[in-house]
Amino acid sequence: MTALAVQELTVSLDRTAVLHGVTCAAAAGGWLALIGPNGAGKSTLIRAAAGLVPYQGAIRLHGADISALRVRDRARLIAYVPQEPVLPPDMTVGQYVLLGRTPYLGYLSGPGRHDRDRAAAALERLDVARFAARRLARLSGGERQRVVLARALATEPKLLLLDEPTSMLDVGHQQQVLELVDGLRREGGLTVLSTLHDLTAAGQYADELVLLHQGRVVAAGPAATVLTAELIGTVYAARVSVTAGRDGRPVVAPVRVRDERGPG
Repeated sequence: MTALAVQELTVSLDRTAVLHGVTCAAAAGGWLALIGPNGAGKSTLIRAAAGLVPYQGAIRLHGADISALRVRDRARLIAYVPQEPVLPPDMTVGQYVLLGRTPYLGYLSGPGRHDRDRAAAALERLDVARFAARRLARLSGGERQRVVLARALATEPKLLLLDEPTSMLDVGHQQQVLELVDGLRREGGLTVLSTLHDLTAAGQYADELVLLHQGRVVAAGPAATVLTAELIGTVYAARVSVTAGRDGRPVVAPVRVRDERGPG
């Protein structure tokens, strides 16, 4: 069953067209990854789905047009994790994750027992409960990413939007974050829409890929049909090899362009 449907999405920023009639979809509990070179429009599509930029076309979540939803209702259904989230340095981890319950609170009302239970469950699920009292400024890069995901999970959303969730992380923390997201959507039925620069990681974790170039869809489908040396060479102007990993999914590696003139 389709959870997220993006139809003929067109976005212009500062009178410049960034996306041109983009159409794509993600199944319920699925992971759709947007790939493409810098400036392709990946982050803009994520921000449009989060309701942060105006657009033409339609974005539907479980059949409901998100532009017609009240802000509070949309905040309950969709959790957005930006590429560089701003974390108040003096706030504790526990306080920050509890902010994920804000869409459920009434005017001037504080969080209740259920809200605190949901936040506590998110802290446990992301393995950050042990430093709930720690200030955000004292977290490492990997810890920050897990805490931001915990806040998103505390909202109990139907759709998780991730803009480069592994940026500025070492390979170990990248894998940790991707495994966490994969577990969340497999166990909880959460639908994920993300951008990813690492093509191999995108092919390993996402069910479907959408390759964007200059604001248009160049290719879409399973990793094996999108991650080809020919397509990557054309869109990224890169020379790569694409081989099948142990699980059959594509592994993309750069191929060194040697100077045929030799040394000297």
